[in-house]
Amino acid sequence: MNRFSYRPYYERNLPHFQPAGATLFVTFRLAGSLPVRVIQELLAQSEQWTLKAQAAADSKSREMIALQAQRALFAHWDEALDLARAGSRWLAMPEIAALVADAFHHLDGQSYELLGFCVMPNHVHAVLTPLNGGDGEPQSMSAVLHSLKSFTAHEANRHLHRQGQFWQHESYDHWVRNVKECRRTLNYVCANPVKAGLVEDWHDWQWTYVRELE
Repeated sequence: MNRFSYRPYYERNLPHFQPAGATLFVTFRLAGSLPVRVIQELLAQSEQWTLKAQAAADSKSREMIALQAQRALFAHWDEALDLARAGSRWLAMPEIAALVADAFHHLDGQSYELLGFCVMPNHVHAVLTPLNGGDGEPQSMSAVLHSLKSFTAHEANRHLHRQGQFWQHESYDHWVRNVKECRRTLNYVCANPVKAGLVEDWHDWQWTYVRELE
């Protein structure tokens, strides 16, 4: 099994859940977009949550703690990205933001069903449902993101006349369990530019897309 094979659960620095057919809320950021201090704080928090999970009495309790950890770490991480005014901000350039937005739409219907996304100056939010591959097995989120991030990194670096890492390797993802949670998540995605003080109305942020839910 390679690192892009489908697995319903795995861990790196963060826990990752992907039940077959699940809709996921995913966030990934530019390399160099957060200061070392914030990363160290997040790692320390992650270690505390890991110890708490290890002390849990059973697997169900450990899974609940892992989900709590995921949400708590994401809240800290996303707020830090919204407040950051230093570090990598290549996505603030319209041509780079457009490149990423176009890539999301290009893979819609091929790798996933796209429900929405928002391209921020230093990170990206998306809500999508990975589709099955040619073998009938679900495509893993890691494989889907690898394809998207590899292409956009290459094209962005070419446009910027630079080399080196463009995206941070690990991404945050959260299993969206039902339509109600999906609507709430899409509202969060749309509100991100407003929360970050970039616009007053989310409709004014050019790099936001939301598909109407049935």
